[in-house]
Amino acid sequence: MSNMNKTIKELHELLKNGEITSEELVKESLEKAHQLQEECNAFVTIIDDANPEKVTDNLLSGIPYGIKDNYSTKGILTTGSSNTLKDYIPYFNATAIEKLNKAGAVKVTKTVMDEFGMGGTGTTGHTGIVLNPWDKTRICAGSSAGSACAVAAGVFPYALGTDTGDSIRKPAAYCGIVGYKPTYGMISRYGVFPFASSLDHLGVLARNVEDCAIVVDEMKGIDEKDMTSWDSKNINLFANLKEETEGKKLCYIKELCDISSYPNADEELRLHLENFHKTIQKCRNLGIEVEEVSVDRKLLNALFSSYIVIYSAEASSNMSNLTGIIFGPRGNADNYIDMIKDHRTNGFSTLIKRRFIIGSYVLQKENMERYFKNAQRIRRLAVDIWKDLYKKYDAVISPVGIGPAKKIEDINKSHDTNTVTLDEYLCIANFGGFPSITIPNGFVNNLPVGVNITGNCFDDSNVLNIAYTLENALGYKNQIAKEVKNNE
Repeated sequence: MSNMNKTIKELHELLKNGEITSEELVKESLEKAHQLQEECNAFVTIIDDANPEKVTDNLLSGIPYGIKDNYSTKGILTTGSSNTLKDYIPYFNATAIEKLNKAGAVKVTKTVMDEFGMGGTGTTGHTGIVLNPWDKTRICAGSSAGSACAVAAGVFPYALGTDTGDSIRKPAAYCGIVGYKPTYGMISRYGVFPFASSLDHLGVLARNVEDCAIVVDEMKGIDEKDMTSWDSKNINLFANLKEETEGKKLCYIKELCDISSYPNADEELRLHLENFHKTIQKCRNLGIEVEEVSVDRKLLNALFSSYIVIYSAEASSNMSNLTGIIFGPRGNADNYIDMIKDHRTNGFSTLIKRRFIIGSYVLQKENMERYFKNAQRIRRLAVDIWKDLYKKYDAVISPVGIGPAKKIEDINKSHDTNTVTLDEYLCIANFGGFPSITIPNGFVNNLPVGVNITGNCFDDSNVLNIAYTLENALGYKNQIAKEVKNNE
């Protein structure tokens, strides 16, 4: 009998009643991790000597979980899925890990990610491609690919992720689970490798909204080591979680959700949008008011390119310390400048080097006004529009991506440019620091798809309650991946 398929509350009750032990859970989780590693390559490290923890009144005590490999874990390999840190073992824990240690949670794996979080496919990590447990010919998305894969496969009830553009929420959708990134700064980023500091959020992937609330309640809080963190002690996500429909108002963006915007739409996109509009009707049947709103398409189309400019600029600055001198394998040369060149040239993937080049270019004095500052202006315009929407609506609801997970063989192929904005627009939540959650929204061709709810800053409880209400109505929570053969 599998225990790792259960929810956090179910596992806690079994532990408290003495029906299972933490040791048994850890053993089962490790066994499943090794099996999944052979099938899907979800882990950089499996912590075979993980120790069970004492069971207390804390809901997370004694229960295994996974950690994205950009969270510093004291004495445990932490690579960021990059060859430049392939042997790096931190001497300290990230604040979020310290909080979970205090709760008695048991870390059992470090999960594969796109290299330093720069990618949306789960294919650029130095240990190889993460395969989707529903269909191993498809991606999990990224960058929190390994975390999504492992939670969907039932290795543990939850795993940690990070989200700079949609890196928790899209993998969750592609793997049929829940992905939640709270308001910016609700969880301290201290000890987590920075990618783009103004966009980076920490969060969690789980198989239901309730488990997300439980985990984030333990991780959140102000931290003197992170000046962007804030005091959230008056926000109790789990205690206040309830089904709420009265007076709730949602909106969706016509330009993104209308099939007429995509004249070359394939079957998967058509079915995905049909699915989404069925969910809109379900919201209305629940008593939630939903309205269609319009946003300037020129602005929507500019979001993704602005996102690339901003994160490339911030990443090129944040990662300038990766020289091979302080840590990481040293380059081969007779002087330190050539050593750094060798380390960075041979250590980083082509994708990462391209991002660094873009970042350096847009930050050059002669280019900054045209590229970086204009990208910042677009960010401000978009955030202001969303802030105006939140004066009238509780949240914006939207489909996630353009359908189910893409085939691995197709990720480098040219795609319909009309669909880029829909595929990438979740970065708006990172632009504004908004709380955002993706929940399962059924299936297209037997593969999971997701729906997203994004609300105003500090309104996390409201966003989660709406997601919780809709999750219960849709009926896809707590699902475990079942491999689809040839989509049949």
